Amino acid sequence: MLKEDFVPVAIDQWYQRRQQDAEGEFYRKVAKQGPRKDMQQTTQGRYICTSSGNLLGYNNNRGPERLKAIMKRTLVRVRPAEPDTQPLTSTTPDPIAMQKPSPETIVVGVSSKILSGYKPTKNWKSAFHDSVGRDNLWILKEEVPELIKLSQTGGNIPERIAKRIVRFHLVDNTRGEPPRWSNKQIRDLKIKVDDKGALRGKVHLETESGDRGYAAELFGIIKSENEKLTRFDIVAKGDFWGVGKYTPNAPKGKFPLVVAFRIVDRKDPADLLMPHGAKGWPPGYFKSEQ
Repeated sequence: MLKEDFVPVAIDQWYQRRQQDAEGEFYRKVAKQGPRKDMQQTTQGRYICTSSGNLLGYNNNRGPERLKAIMKRTLVRVRPAEPDTQPLTSTTPDPIAMQKPSPETIVVGVSSKILSGYKPTKNWKSAFHDSVGRDNLWILKEEVPELIKLSQTGGNIPERIAKRIVRFHLVDNTRGEPPRWSNKQIRDLKIKVDDKGALRGKVHLETESGDRGYAAELFGIIKSENEKLTRFDIVAKGDFWGVGKYTPNAPKGKFPLVVAFRIVDRKDPADLLMPHGAKGWPPGYFKSEQ
């Protein structure tokens, strides 16, 4: 049904409910017809609507049977043969909308996984026990020559790149949107590369209260050929503890978390998504000022 009777569209409503353009206006029109009318709060969920923006169904439940039932009821109520309005056009999209990486930007895929620590359960929470967090690390065009030189001569990872890695990507995002680390929460950070491109490092991240933290070692390799960065492979492995506002139900105490980095080929549409840490504040992501 989803493939043949509907047009599925995946978005991050954080952007659309803020965008001041035709796309944002369309989304807000649909969302305000549902139960989550306050655009200052999350409007997440699944919306079924016509191409003119009339809401036909809403669901925010993980159960596939419930969603299937809503889809079936919708098809009974309306089954338009043609779109009921002209396509939206926007000549001036809001800059806040999801940005795509330039061709010169190096996109590094980031995956995270909790290796153990969960207690067996049969409820819906078990779906998160084997889940893999996913994000993208962006390395800008002007930063690439530094890393190419580093792969050939060795030295320390540039501070702004090292902080970008640990503040925004050494997080537990396997169950939801994680909090970022602040500069003050970086207790220890050392990442060095030798003249053969081998990377070693360690990091200790911890909140002021000590209720959340990550202490890990880093291993990897950085390679370049013909003045191009060809490998940026890093694995961070260590003990994580605590939760964020939107990442509850973590294992109790300290648990092993692995975060892996590797340059992607951009063939997967998800490879082009903006880093989560840059959401709403790209300069802060790239400069790591706070």
